[in-house]
Amino acid sequence: MKKLLLKYKSVIKFILTFLVVYLVLTISYKFYLQVSTGEKYYPDYMTYQVAQQSTDLLQDFGYDAQVFPHPDEASMKLFINGEYVARVIEGCNSVSVVVLFVSFILAFSGSFKTTIMYILAGSVLIYVANLARVVILSVGLYHYPWRKDILHTVIFPAIIYVMVCLLWVVWVNRFSKIATNK
Repeated sequence: MKKLLLKYKSVIKFILTFLVVYLVLTISYKFYLQVSTGEKYYPDYMTYQVAQQSTDLLQDFGYDAQVFPHPDEASMKLFINGEYVARVIEGCNSVSVVVLFVSFILAFSGSFKTTIMYILAGSVLIYVANLARVVILSVGLYHYPWRKDILHTVIFPAIIYVMVCLLWVVWVNRFSKIATNK
């Protein structure tokens, strides 16, 4: 048994590190959501920011975009040219995707400085890509509302997760301890 554990030491270390980091970050995020009262930023700060910044980007592209708190649920209602097109919920703020990204990077860590810099750069990139995703999805829903299911459930989640996977591949092949030991 000991021989088997030694053989798979790096795999076990990866799995345990990933799970511990993921659980700690997920529990911390759930706690953050519980203490977010929504008094100043509704429903929570991150979701509010994504909704506001998406609206700003839509306006930059020439759309009359507005966002309002949803009266019946913890979300923001996004309107384009007076037409309700989408609701921005907690799941749209990219935090859960960043938690997954960070957990993987820490499980395959490299040098301390490189790991921290990659986490920061990757998190910002994920956030920006998510904003673009919300904007493009909103425009798509405005122009092609009959394509809602494929836009929301297939194409746009794929964009964010493919990008995260590419960031992971770059990390493992260029910056992790595995890459630097080659």
